[in-house]
Order: sequence, then C-alpha cells, then structure tokens
Amino acid sequence: MAKTKILYITHEMSPFLELSKISELTRELPQAMQEKGFEIRILMPRFGNINERRNRLHEVIRLSGMNIVVDNNDNPLIIKVASIPAARMQVYFLDNEEYFQRKHVFTDKEGKFFKDNDERAIFFCKGALETVKKLGWSPDVIHCHGWMSALVPAYVKTAYKDDPTFKDAKIIYSLYADKFEHELNARFAEKAVTGNMGINDLASYDAANYYGLYKGALSYTDAVVLSEEQIDDELLNIVKNTEIPITDCKNDAEFENYCNLYEQFSNEELETVA
Repeated sequence: MAKTKILYITHEMSPFLELSKISELTRELPQAMQEKGFEIRILMPRFGNINERRNRLHEVIRLSGMNIVVDNNDNPLIIKVASIPAARMQVYFLDNEEYFQRKHVFTDKEGKFFKDNDERAIFFCKGALETVKKLGWSPDVIHCHGWMSALVPAYVKTAYKDDPTFKDAKIIYSLYADKFEHELNARFAEKAVTGNMGINDLASYDAANYYGLYKGALSYTDAVVLSEEQIDDELLNIVKNTEIPITDCKNDAEFENYCNLYEQFSNEELETVA
C-alpha cells in the first residue's frame, strides 16, 4: 500500500520561527508521522527574521521563478529549503522580497498590523499550492496551521478542485489560542479570488478579521483538530455550527489521535474522534 502523503502548511515552525504553540507542534508532529511511515512535506513563509546562514537555507532553482498574482500584480516567488538532519526532514520556504523581507512578522515595531497582511496571506496560500504542483507531489491530506493559511481550504475545494494534484486531498485545520484583534484590508476576499473562482466562492469569509478568516476556512474544511487549550469560545461555536468532525488532540503527547485521523482519511472513513 502506498504511503499516505501529508502536506503541512504553517506560518511558523521551530527552530526557524517561534511565535506560539504552533511552532512547537509543527516541528514535532511531522517527524512523528514520518517515523510512523507517512510521507510528509512542510511549507512556510521565509520571514525576514529567519536567519538564512544559521539555518542553512538555500534556493531551489527548479522550483523558483514563478509569479504569483495578487490584486492583478505579479509577485516573484522564490523557494528555499532547509534540512533538519536529526529528523531527516526538509522544510520549504516561500520567499518574496516585498512581502517577507522585514524584521517583524505580522506587526511593525509599534505593534501595528501590517497593511498588506491580507496580500501576504494570499501570496502564501497561492504560492504554497503552486509549489506543491511544481514538486509533482499529490497530498492525500493537507493540514493547515495558523490564520495565514486560511485561504488554502477554499482554493483546494474551488480553484484547484479539478487539478490532479489536489482533487482527492482532504483538509484538516488545527485550532489554537491564536486570536488577534486586528483587521485585514476590507478587500481581502475580492483580492483573494483566483482562477475560475467567483466572489461568491469566498462569501463565507464575510469579515476581514480573525473570525472571518476561520469561518471561511472552516466552511471548506473536512476535519478540525483542537490542538491547544484556551481556544476562543466564539471560534469553537463557529466550528460546532458547521458540524465538521472534531478531533481533540490537546493532550495527545504521543500523536496517536493525529495518526488515527490521518489513517481515517486514507481509508476514506472520516468520523469524529473524541
């Protein structure tokens, strides 16, 4: 039997960028799944405060050179890679000078949300899927972590639904205690439309804020994972209203619930795991 292929999409991962619980989980979970026999790939942005020399990032020429269109503007996508020798894992980094080469991640030195965070998220989500296509690697499961990956479920289920790379992929979204109070650009959904999508495909992203991003993402998600304590109550209510299967992994130190969920996907038997 072929190995189940899992694609992890995250905006942070230890040791490269450590902002929250997400970085810890996205470092440990892929390794644990790889050791259990799954085939994995990991994608994240190459933010400017990630030290290339220390982490030994280098450009992957065969993957670089694409342009990602955001709000009718072409933006060059550079792909870099780094290895974690102890885990025998590679991490692919999506880079763009205008969007990511900054000393701060989501807010400036005064704590103000970057005005183009909407475009940065759009670029990252589009770029991640285009990179996987160029890899020639078809994931069975796409596991999203963090608000910056919120457009991935919509893209996979609409613009890329007939693409051979993604047509059979299932979407898992992990929820964390990562609430933010900032607003994205009001034209977020309009800018995010791509390919043969219409604006109605993003109607569920009805607010350009934390809840709007997750409400939209969850409307295209096949399963939700509770990955941390203290998840926002309103966000949990959104999940409950969607009736998406929920897997509680908050205390899953051995990653058994994750493993079971991935195996259910590979066996096309999606159920709620308590």
